[in-house]
Amino acid sequence: MKDQALSQALQFDDPQRRLNALREYLQEFVMRSLHESEAGRSVAFVGGTALRFLEDLPRFSEDLDFSRVSADGYEPVRWLEKLKRDLHFAGFDSTIRWIDREPVQVAWVRTAHLLAEAGLSGHARQNLSVKLEIDIRPPAGAAMQRTLVTRHFTFVVSHYDLPSLFAGKLHALLTRGYPKGRDWYDLIWYRSRRPPLEPNRLLAPAASPAKQPDRRCRASPSVARMRAPSRDRAPAPKPRRHKCAPLPRCAHPRPARLASAPNRNGAESRAAADSVPPPAASARCFAAGTARPSPSCATARDARPSSASAWRFAGER
Repeated sequence: MKDQALSQALQFDDPQRRLNALREYLQEFVMRSLHESEAGRSVAFVGGTALRFLEDLPRFSEDLDFSRVSADGYEPVRWLEKLKRDLHFAGFDSTIRWIDREPVQVAWVRTAHLLAEAGLSGHARQNLSVKLEIDIRPPAGAAMQRTLVTRHFTFVVSHYDLPSLFAGKLHALLTRGYPKGRDWYDLIWYRSRRPPLEPNRLLAPAASPAKQPDRRCRASPSVARMRAPSRDRAPAPKPRRHKCAPLPRCAHPRPARLASAPNRNGAESRAAADSVPPPAASARCFAAGTARPSPSCATARDARPSSASAWRFAGER
């Protein structure tokens, strides 16, 4: 069967289409193995790959998504052990990793040497991966169907009907924090069906954001109540700011405007020779700190040296 997968992929010159053909062959191989394990009694096939296998969706999908519909006979570890044996007998060098977590359990099926033999990679050990996701707490209300699929392999698959799949796609668009391009593509595909397709109205309210808990919140209900503002609790007093009495402004008159002359860069600069010395009283007020300069007082501006060298030489004086 490995030779058949390579022959299917080598029909395409485009590397991306060749890669898609290899991955899709492995997806169908996984689906046939799950059919032989009678996994369809406890899980339903959903997602974009289900639309491609069942409705010829003109979009490639990388993952195999499932929803658990019954706990009876739900044995994913046994299914994956059989899948690994089937891949070994078919000539594939594959490893399987199972991640048991809630609410979505994940399995990675990685196959080595296949990309290199198809001319898609220069590394022999580079893996071609197929991801399986099983939602063990899906919303209730979906309608089930069973369909015979005949592609590279023949198998029977249990899946949601189109209205239920449509409701799941709407739920993904409304609750996903970052809507993806494939979500909008699938939505347009659903809306372009004739006769028009309506979502499952029993599944849509169950999958609405108001019915589902926020999985991003890690706090317990008691902690959430502690964080929530209480109407009976008086608001905390605001800290008082210390107000200092402002210094009086300098009342000395502003000296006459100094003459301006163009410098080398074309801008205007004050002529040092025509500068008017500031009043002595204003200089004393500013130096002693008893007054702060006002917009009409030019004491600080005129008494300040104009460059770093002037500061240095002023200190030496």
